[in-house]
Amino acid sequence: MIATAARARLDSLAKPPGSLGRLERLAIRLAETQGRIDPVTTPRRLIVFAGDHGVVAEGVGLWPDSVTAAMMGLMLQGRAGSAALSRAMGADMMLVDAGSKASGLAGAIYRDWRVARGSANLAQGPAMTSLEFEAALACGARAAVEAAQDGIRVLALGEMGIGNTTPAACLAALLTGASVEAVVGTGAGATAETLARKHAVIAEAVARARDLTDLRAAIASIAGFEIVAIAGCIAESARRGITVVLDGFIVGTGALIAQALDPEALRTAIAAHRSAEPGHALVLERLGLEPFLEWELRLGEGTGALLLLPLLDAAAALLRDVATLAEVTGG
Repeated sequence: MIATAARARLDSLAKPPGSLGRLERLAIRLAETQGRIDPVTTPRRLIVFAGDHGVVAEGVGLWPDSVTAAMMGLMLQGRAGSAALSRAMGADMMLVDAGSKASGLAGAIYRDWRVARGSANLAQGPAMTSLEFEAALACGARAAVEAAQDGIRVLALGEMGIGNTTPAACLAALLTGASVEAVVGTGAGATAETLARKHAVIAEAVARARDLTDLRAAIASIAGFEIVAIAGCIAESARRGITVVLDGFIVGTGALIAQALDPEALRTAIAAHRSAEPGHALVLERLGLEPFLEWELRLGEGTGALLLLPLLDAAAALLRDVATLAEVTGG
């Protein structure tokens, strides 16, 4: 197995075994995702999937959904946090519109692959139809195919969508079996009143989803287009051997969808960090992935995934470039 070979390689290096701690675990995981003990971390790309959410009408947060389009515009101008960090980390960037209400956006990095202009209000009925669910999966897979065609070896995944912590919390509760109380956080900001409303909306939506016997229909009833697209991208990346670095809570729930539909979908996935959102730890536990950063991040946009990229470089260099003890001693 690759993990065994990578551990043997690390233990043979000119250093005390295990002396680089968690970096060695990251190196082993990186080797596993690529099926080789000399992994590569470039070229690399950040993909941000965007979508709007009808549930914003229920007053579950502080921001109107028009902020989604505004933030997408900042990304295209190179002025968002994700754009700045992407440049700093040597990753190119792609913005995939899976289901926003934006208009007038354009640019070389923009892909308008919208399934619809925002999901339906999950508090009033299913967030999307079965056909829309499959189309969103295909949208994400299309982004992975383009990455493979461009020779990308590492994908960092992010999201943008005002209100998307509500469907994410719904998905976390549904797919981990956790209580609503355990997975609901403040998201991008909430007063006591909006947080109470968010709890109620999520509890009702999850209860309806749990009554459905078809898993795909249950997921579709509470998801968002950008979250489902993330699931499709993860699964297709695994099929193509592309290392995928997961951002925080919302990307994590996309990974939950991918795992629920195909247990092999996370074969090439690495969890960048554990976010400040309370449900993220439960999501990571269900995914079976170890987070490598714990910096109280909760911005989204793929920023946490980007911050792991220099550590991936270090992990790859450790496996590839360090001499073995035998080479040093002549033994």
